[in-house]
This record gives sequence, C-alpha cells and structure tokens, in this order.
Amino acid sequence: MKRLWIAPLLVVLAALFLLSPSAMSDDAALSLNLRSRVKSQGKDVHDVVDKKAAVDPKKTALIVCDMWDDHWCKSAARRVGELTGPINDVVKTARARGVFIIHAPSSVTAFYKDRPQRRKAQQAPFAAAPMPLSTSERWGTAWAWPDGKREGVLPIDDSDMGCDCAIKCKIREAWTRQTPGIEIADGDAITDNGQETWNLLAQRGIDHVMICGVHLNMCVLGRPFGIRQMVKLGKNVVLLRDLTDTMYNPERPPGVTHFDGTDLVVEHVEKFWCPTCTSSDITAKTPFRFKDDPRAKAK
Repeated sequence: MKRLWIAPLLVVLAALFLLSPSAMSDDAALSLNLRSRVKSQGKDVHDVVDKKAAVDPKKTALIVCDMWDDHWCKSAARRVGELTGPINDVVKTARARGVFIIHAPSSVTAFYKDRPQRRKAQQAPFAAAPMPLSTSERWGTAWAWPDGKREGVLPIDDSDMGCDCAIKCKIREAWTRQTPGIEIADGDAITDNGQETWNLLAQRGIDHVMICGVHLNMCVLGRPFGIRQMVKLGKNVVLLRDLTDTMYNPERPPGVTHFDGTDLVVEHVEKFWCPTCTSSDITAKTPFRFKDDPRAKAK
C-alpha cells in the first residue's frame, strides 16, 4: 500500500514531459498564415483571403530553389546574397521542427555527386506520379511552362531576362554550386530532377510543400520541382513570399520598381497557383525585406 503513490506520480511526470517544449518541438504543427486571392463572382477583381492552417511538419518539405553561389546579373547576385542568411534561418528552424529539406540548385547537382544527400535523392524508390511530369525543356532542363488556360501571362515583362543593373550584364552560366551560406545537413536531400523530387516526397508521405528561393517569375514557378509542377501533382504548395525575388527590369512593362514587380508576381501566384506566407510563420522573426526596397511596410 505504501507504494500506491507511485502510479499517480508517474502519470503526472508523463504529462509534464508531454507538455514540455522539448517534448512538443518535433510534433507541434506548423501554424501558417496563408494568403490567397480569390476572384469575386461576376467581377474582374481578386479579393485577398487570409486563412490559418496547421500543418504537420513530418508531412512537409521545404524546397530551396536555385540559390546559387553566383549569378550572371550582378543585382540578382547581390539580392541572393541578402536572401541567404534569412533562408538559412528558415531551413535550420524548419529542419529542427521535422520538415524535410530539399536543396534544388538547378544544373549544378553534379557538384554534390559524392554527397550522401545527393545519393539519397538518386536512390529513393521510384514512385509513379499521378500525371505525366513535364517533358518540355528550357535551359537544358524539364520545364513547366505558363498555363494559358489557368493563369494567362505574367504581370511583368521579363523578355529581356530581367537584369536591372544600370549597365546590363552579359548572360553566362556563373554558378557552380548552391551558396555555401545555406547549410546542407545530413538528413537533407539534393536534386533538381522532377522524378527524384516526387520519389522523395512519396517515400516520406509528404503532402505539403513550401518553396523559397529564386527567381519567382522563372525557376520557382517553372522548374520540374517548382510551383506549377507540384500544384498539378496535387501537393499543398505554399510560397514563402518574403524569401523570393524576380528577374525584372523596371525599364520594361509595367514600368514599376523592381520590388513592386516582384509583388505583382507574388499576387499572380496567389491568384492562380497557391497561397503564400512569410518566413515569420517559421522563425517568428520579422519578415525579410531587401535593403534597397524603399517601402516602409514589409511585404
């Protein structure tokens, strides 16, 4: 009888453990503040719709798109440098919460050919996708082109490839790897291949895909692991809207600032493809803003 107190004590201790931050950190849901734009009935306008979502981090992947170590456009390279630290913060925090990290530095995955993270993607069991993956090509890789029936044309003219430097830079393949400022940890994967990406997601039962990186009007939308392809494959996709950039030259239509041009493409994504949120939902820090962005209010 003297030991009857042990059982209630164990129950209390177990409850305290389950409620402790260390015990909940891996399993607690990600709380995302999602922003979409829904077309008003009978009107040619889209209303902003905000929604909170609780997402299981164990069923979530974060794809880091084309955060290379250099870029042919000096302005783009400078902004990638600014993005690197905030993206690394999100990667580290998301990883600690149980999110699966996929590094997708297009065309330079061979740099990582001997890394276990690259082999992990190559060796993931084949999984048949619910629809054919894009076989169109751009820049030597599979590409999901704009869907005219779904989204129409982009709101910015990037036909000049979008260099916004005063003296336009010569187009060249300047990148050799992902920027070393973004940590690649043991549990991560490296791929720029659509089928490999699908295999990794299927292997882990991942339903939710967050994506960040550059450039939104090109690679983030169009790559075989990008927004268009992932949405069409049925994944719940979210763009981290403060951790992206565009290739847009303000000298081209619609003649707005570079940062306003990026916001127009973010709105385009919210209208036709997927909701967005900010990095604050992951890190609890202030949303990122480029230092040259003159607007006082964070995106």
